[in-house]
Amino acid sequence: MSGKEKDSVFILIKSLSASDKRGFKLYAKRFGANENAKFVKLFDTLDKMEVYDEKILLKKAPVTKKQLANMKSHLYKQILVSLRLIYADHNVELQLNEQIDFARILYNKGLYKQSLKLLDKAKQTAKKYYLDTIMLRIVELEKVIESQHITRSMRDRAEILANEAKELVSSASLKNTLSNLSLQLYGLYLKMGHVKDEYDRKLVEAYYLKNMPDYELDDLNFYEKLYLFQSQVWFYHILQDFPLCYRAAQRWVGLYQSHPQMKKVATGNYLKAYHYLLDTLFYLQQYERFIVVFEQFKDSLENDDFRMDDNCRILAFLYYYSNSINYYFLIGDFSLGVEKVIPSLLAEMKQLRSKLDVHHVVVLHYKIACLYFGSGDNMGAIRHLDEVISHTGDGLREDLQCFAHILKLIASYEEGLDDNLEQQIRNVYRFLIKMEDLHLVQQEMMHFVRKLNRIYEYELKSAFKELRDKLVQYENHPYEKRAFLYLDIISWLDSKIQNRPVQEVIREKFQQKIVKEK
Repeated sequence: MSGKEKDSVFILIKSLSASDKRGFKLYAKRFGANENAKFVKLFDTLDKMEVYDEKILLKKAPVTKKQLANMKSHLYKQILVSLRLIYADHNVELQLNEQIDFARILYNKGLYKQSLKLLDKAKQTAKKYYLDTIMLRIVELEKVIESQHITRSMRDRAEILANEAKELVSSASLKNTLSNLSLQLYGLYLKMGHVKDEYDRKLVEAYYLKNMPDYELDDLNFYEKLYLFQSQVWFYHILQDFPLCYRAAQRWVGLYQSHPQMKKVATGNYLKAYHYLLDTLFYLQQYERFIVVFEQFKDSLENDDFRMDDNCRILAFLYYYSNSINYYFLIGDFSLGVEKVIPSLLAEMKQLRSKLDVHHVVVLHYKIACLYFGSGDNMGAIRHLDEVISHTGDGLREDLQCFAHILKLIASYEEGLDDNLEQQIRNVYRFLIKMEDLHLVQQEMMHFVRKLNRIYEYELKSAFKELRDKLVQYENHPYEKRAFLYLDIISWLDSKIQNRPVQEVIREKFQQKIVKEK
């Protein structure tokens, strides 16, 4: 691991925007005595470094090796304090926590009525944004103040606060149960992808039913509904029940439409709601609806009344480009997708690389590879498939790894890279057997690729037709159909049989579908 990756304060400084750095300088130099403070000079030195190097740092910064650890710790804290001041105006939770801190100070000073007044104002704001955990902190402090028997503001105040605390604890418990279920289902999807057989299905269904608490939908607050709909989206997505997944995703988006103020405090989940709605529409091949929702999503990124922090900008990047690629998949114009999407995607991904998790990077590379493959650029596809394959063993989705290996085999064949095809096939077999993921579609494809080198040129078309006939029967199979979510192998076979580019075949299917729907 490099020094750049190990040093927290260096990473934090490199994550700051120009306005963040100005804010820190103003904060650090608010007293004249800090103008030449060592921690400010340390900040300047680290800011100018491209790669963290402690030897160079000690030469340029006014600190000894013995002082360095404490000085970096102090600098780290000062940067965070300055960021808190910068972002407090735009973050409701930071503002409320600050109000609670102020109320605690007033209480400690014996100014009970002022403290209660501040807490009541904070409570109304927290209630508006369904921030139950913060409301519970407020009520607990109110109980402490009221227990002093100083204010005697209401005769039944103690009972009101006790009941309020009970309700908040109950709500927090339900929200926690639902959020845990949502997170665990998401983790399950990252590991296994879609269900592979009846055993997987029963396992996921049993887990979901066991951990889903009893509820009345009309009694749930915003966050309880949010985590409920998230859990449903993941559950149906794993089961490949996309109509029900679409309904859950639609309710998730609708939740924000009925509570527009929540876009400010739960912005990340707002962006996710749109993404999973679009993702489901893509799997359902609902082009017209996809276009409408995608336009809404893009419009919300530009015009909605919320502030995009770095986390939300990362999510917006992932979701915008993932669905942009899906759009070109839908219409079958892979060449235009490569031209319009890939250059800016790769440039932005390079800038954000240190902040992106491995799973999302791998998914993007697989999508990019499919776009290149569809456009006829097999070497471009292989480059990005190698990025996916290189992460074998990282605990990522095994199905994605599986189809990356298979698509690379096909791309290598298309490119005429026959020299090591047999070795590639053996490697893929070993990988699939190790995963215990060699299902019917993969078996048929691997069997076909394995004998490609032994098929004469005049026999190829018949061989492609034979494979197509075998695979078509699996398109609507409850477990085998997942293969076609990762790779449109039927269209590829049609292109080989008809001797046409694969994107031309897919575009023609898309146009026929549009005409049929109209």
